[in-house]
Amino acid sequence: MAFRRRTKSYPLFSQEFVIHNHADIGFCVVLCVLIGLMFEAIGKGGKARLAPLKYLRTLTTGFLDRCFLIAVTAKTAFLFILPQYNISVPTADGETVHYHYGPKDLVTILFYVFITIILHAVVQEYILDKISKRLHLSKVKHSKFNESGQLVIFHLSSVIWCFYVVVTEGYLTNPRSLWEDYPHVYLPFQVKFFYLCQLAYWLHALPELYFQKVRKEEIPRQLQYICLYLVHIAGAYLLNLSRLGLILLLLQYSTEFLFHMARLFYFADENNEKLFNAWAAVFGITRLFILTLAVLAIGFGLARMENQAFDPEKGNFNTLLCRLCVLLLVCAAQAWLMWRFIHSQLRHWREYWNEQSAKRRVPAAPRLPARLIKRESGYHENGVVKAENGTSPRTKKLKSP
Repeated sequence: MAFRRRTKSYPLFSQEFVIHNHADIGFCVVLCVLIGLMFEAIGKGGKARLAPLKYLRTLTTGFLDRCFLIAVTAKTAFLFILPQYNISVPTADGETVHYHYGPKDLVTILFYVFITIILHAVVQEYILDKISKRLHLSKVKHSKFNESGQLVIFHLSSVIWCFYVVVTEGYLTNPRSLWEDYPHVYLPFQVKFFYLCQLAYWLHALPELYFQKVRKEEIPRQLQYICLYLVHIAGAYLLNLSRLGLILLLLQYSTEFLFHMARLFYFADENNEKLFNAWAAVFGITRLFILTLAVLAIGFGLARMENQAFDPEKGNFNTLLCRLCVLLLVCAAQAWLMWRFIHSQLRHWREYWNEQSAKRRVPAAPRLPARLIKRESGYHENGVVKAENGTSPRTKKLKSP
């Protein structure tokens, strides 16, 4: 999706301020509402609660008056909200606006880190906490349930967003576009904004370890996959491999969504393990696709390009050393994930067979033979056997004369 640059100036802003389109203004208003929620969360000790409409309207209006309606702060406010470093690229239909990265992206990422923290807290309080109260989970399962619930929402939204981007940009229909015309310095708006939001989400996961009071035993495991995502996403963004990174993220997020969805169903019903079997089959196929695509694009596609020179100013990192480092990183990450998967599956199978063998070893309790109770003729009344005619069946003793 291309965004054309407009030269219409807004009267409330300075003469230099330029609006791209009316959708940006609506986008900013929505973000201002989220800022109001953030201020409300800070005022209540960091616990996100939806404010009343009157108070929320006051916060939003105050932010608009102070930041957007003043010429001095307007540029600074948009520095936090919208992607920077835009450039007009001439096309057959006119001009389109593209973006490249720079140091100002850190400010935008920081703003969206705060936004993501607020959204995380809202989802936790108004969705996950209400569901977990009904399930009556233990502390360990409750922590894993919250983790999977947050990641299911994130992975689902990311898969839909990423699939929309790769389809509209034509990366799926034309695989050669993953390495042709490298370096891909100039990015469409939706591609750059997607990468900024991805980096903001995984950076927000670091303070969430403290906010969610994650157990010390779980922190190393979560730090591992947080750092793994940050390294791969930032590497694809900075090395101008954004097109390849989108396809790899689409594959990875689809698998992770299936895994965390299976965990949620398992917490609801421990006998429901069908989704785990489906995830186990998809996991291995996804690893194979990721490795094949990385080797095809980096090992063969970029290796045949003519401009193989190290030029950071132009964003060109197409050298033999850079390609080997990227391939080594991708292959090492996939091998590590596959090793953890195999180790986990073997542990589960071992536990399953131990349970089955333990059940076989326990001898069945011998059944005692039923004791035959000889009942006298007649019927019982108050513990005394009576004859059928109402007399006692015992013979009376005759007194001796």
